[in-house]
Amino acid sequence: MILGDFNDLEVVREVDFGLYLTSDDGDLLLPRKYVEPGTQIGDVVRVFVYRDSEDRLIATNLEPFARVGQFAALTVRDVTPTGAFLDWGLEKDLLLPYRNQRRNLRPGERATVFVYLDDTSDRIVASAKWEWFLSNDPFPGKVGDAAELLVAEETDLGYKMLVDGTHQGLIFHNEVFKPLRLGDVHTGYIRAIRPDGKLDLSLQQIGYDEARAQADTLLEALRAAPEGRLPLGDKSLADDVYRRLGMSKKIFKKALGALYKQGLVDLAPEHTQLRG
Repeated sequence: MILGDFNDLEVVREVDFGLYLTSDDGDLLLPRKYVEPGTQIGDVVRVFVYRDSEDRLIATNLEPFARVGQFAALTVRDVTPTGAFLDWGLEKDLLLPYRNQRRNLRPGERATVFVYLDDTSDRIVASAKWEWFLSNDPFPGKVGDAAELLVAEETDLGYKMLVDGTHQGLIFHNEVFKPLRLGDVHTGYIRAIRPDGKLDLSLQQIGYDEARAQADTLLEALRAAPEGRLPLGDKSLADDVYRRLGMSKKIFKKALGALYKQGLVDLAPEHTQLRG
């Protein structure tokens, strides 16, 4: 049985308050409120296994926000002399011990953490020192590759991102063209791989492919606009461009240039006209 993950376990007996499941570590309870109707002795059920408030193994069919070995941004429910307790989607909150905190936290705050099994106590705990748990191997991708980005932390330079759950990267503030919230997951792209192994990232495709993709998006918007005219041009505000097209002003100008070179549009400071 794997603590802190989903397991397929057999039902061995029924009691008033639930079902007992068998495992290599002994029988454990699946409380009545988590039992699917029609479940019988001998059935195999898929459950998440963790410890209750008395450190007993217990099962649930709820899906936690993060399992052991995963990163997540979680909300602080309470702070006690033991540490901060985080909402991770289960009945018992997840402990973030003081030794694993980077700063003091308050209820309602969100923190990026790594969830792991403490070898000494055999308890599932969190660490806000999430950088310690990143891979030391070279990033397996290359510049231009797409990646899954989790917003981990905002800094003076930009946003630290978890890249594919294994490496760290940064999106600089001047590359951000939409609101980013701690814990959000976005598709992004590798802009550069630094000598120290860290990554420079972008929320939009890189280079020629980026301009071509956004030119296609702009062309579709022009074709859908009344009389083929969009109230966006070289002098338009970046917020207006993003609100209408979902792209940065920098990329919009590249897309405009690509369409103009193809003879598809006429340009004006405040609007773009599709040629007939």
